[in-house]
Amino acid sequence: MSPSSEQGRLPSELPALHRDLLALCALRVGETSVEWSLLARTCQTADGIEAVLGGRLPEQSAASRKSLPVLHAALPRLAEARDRVTAELEAAEQAGARIVTVLDEAYPANLRLVPNLPPFLFHLGPLSALDGRSVAVVGTRGASEDGLRRATRMTRGLVEADVVVYSGLAKGIDTAAHTSALQAGGRTVAVMGTGIATKVYPAENTRLAAAIVEQGGALFSQFWPTSSAARWTFPRRNVVTSGATLGSVVIEASSTSGAKMQARIAAEHGKQVFLLRSLASAEPWAAKMLAEGRAIEVAELDDVLSRLGSAAQAQQAGQQRLQLALAGL
Repeated sequence: MSPSSEQGRLPSELPALHRDLLALCALRVGETSVEWSLLARTCQTADGIEAVLGGRLPEQSAASRKSLPVLHAALPRLAEARDRVTAELEAAEQAGARIVTVLDEAYPANLRLVPNLPPFLFHLGPLSALDGRSVAVVGTRGASEDGLRRATRMTRGLVEADVVVYSGLAKGIDTAAHTSALQAGGRTVAVMGTGIATKVYPAENTRLAAAIVEQGGALFSQFWPTSSAARWTFPRRNVVTSGATLGSVVIEASSTSGAKMQARIAAEHGKQVFLLRSLASAEPWAAKMLAEGRAIEVAELDDVLSRLGSAAQAQQAGQQRLQLALAGL
């Protein structure tokens, strides 16, 4: 296990073992690749990477059985994959970004605990152990004035309680959450649905993204640095927004909102799902989650704070999971 600072690594200084991991992620047969979360689970050690480079997927799972023929067909193209990695790392370097992978102890502790974790994150702004005590504040892009006020009030309270606030940098509730966190002097992390070296999406949040980094927060991207926005990237972003936090507070979301998807993903992750009382009374999907015991109704800030663990507990859980990977368990 190689050391890594809270600042992550410069792409140009990425060790060979980490480049091997990225090369495996870049392998493709047509439009098909080995499932990235499978690689993330398998390649947390040098032995795991060696096994995959040798054409083996040690994990006994349906994902492994499905990906094995793809791996065998793609490995002869490893040189092409390495060229792709070099180009992407150069793009990240030019953008001023850094990278952390599942091989690093600095990989976000909460995120390491979910089964569909990404193999790497590119980031602008520092990583922080404080993110272990974090909550995602999410909701619809087409937010009402009441929804925006509730997002602002909830975020301010979380920041005052030393909770890091994550969101997705989208219009509406996400923008209100990030903005309120900055105004309250807290740390906020924006999980992007695009590559770290591409234009901010939506473009109207370009200045907000810059302010997040300038004020000690961070932008995270699980995609190749040159990746542009696509329909599939935003649902994938929800996995990190949920996985990297202790829970998700959904402020306002219709049955077709991406925030509803995040609530479902958070429940699947075993995270806390907090639904505002106003949301539960307005949306049948929210009332159903509460009735099924998959979510908690929030009437006040303490309904969230009382159910959060500490950053130290999150770090300990992440390290325990890493030690299990190192032990081959």
